[in-house]
Amino acid sequence: MFRKWLLISATFLFTASVFAAKDKNSIQIKGSDTMVNLGQAWAEKYMEKNTAEFIAVTGGGSGTGLSSLISGTCDIAMSSRNIKEKEIALAKQKGINPSEIKVALDGLAVVVNPGNPISKLTLAQLAGIFTGRITNWKEIGGKDEKIVLLSREVNSGTHVYFKEHVLRKNDPNSKEEFAPSALMLSSSQAIADEVAGNPAAVGYYGMGYVSKKQKPLAIAKDENSEYEAPTIENVVNGKYPISRPLFFYTNGAPESLVKKFVDFTLSKEGQDIVLATDFVPIKHE
Repeated sequence: MFRKWLLISATFLFTASVFAAKDKNSIQIKGSDTMVNLGQAWAEKYMEKNTAEFIAVTGGGSGTGLSSLISGTCDIAMSSRNIKEKEIALAKQKGINPSEIKVALDGLAVVVNPGNPISKLTLAQLAGIFTGRITNWKEIGGKDEKIVLLSREVNSGTHVYFKEHVLRKNDPNSKEEFAPSALMLSSSQAIADEVAGNPAAVGYYGMGYVSKKQKPLAIAKDENSEYEAPTIENVVNGKYPISRPLFFYTNGAPESLVKKFVDFTLSKEGQDIVLATDFVPIKHE
């Protein structure tokens, strides 16, 4: 229900950007498709409290957001990766000083049916499963049963991240793809429901969707590393290998309305929204 509300709100936010583009009480946020629902949720709640101000949020990808910041066409760039050295150099040429702010963390749980005896996997085994090189659970110590692959659909930022980080091992030259047999589902809830009812299924989604009806697997970087469970603590401390920070980038330290909005996202209320949109809050002392 929350997600449907976000999608409806997106139209309003885009419209707001048209009318408020030149208004001193508005800011433009662009970038990461992974973060766009989170950004829209923050903006909606912020504008409920600050009715005279407009926050316009659009996606397009981390690179698009950073390019917009560098060209001066947005106030905040959302990025699910660190800014590159060449982007920093280009920004400085244009008089832009990118300032990085960590606003949330992203942890993906790999889940199976509770009846599946498998409880842990390495990243290499995961890559083998989702590319189709491993097709039966017995190949990795499970039952003699064909693996049913579940993935988010291709336009999902979660899908892209899992492909780049797990299947391609962060190698920009890798061409690994999901197996043709993988079922592309439209939502994390759809994957959760299918795993709950299918003993042979395996899927992945944000940790917020895990319930007693699914079993999250402990994941190790390799055979010589510790297996770590997808918990908030393990994402915060960096031990869980399928996790990453999510960033805002601004031109210099945030000021005025930009600072006010950034402060909201980092507040308890803002970080509660992080949880509600299936991400992980950053650690506060």
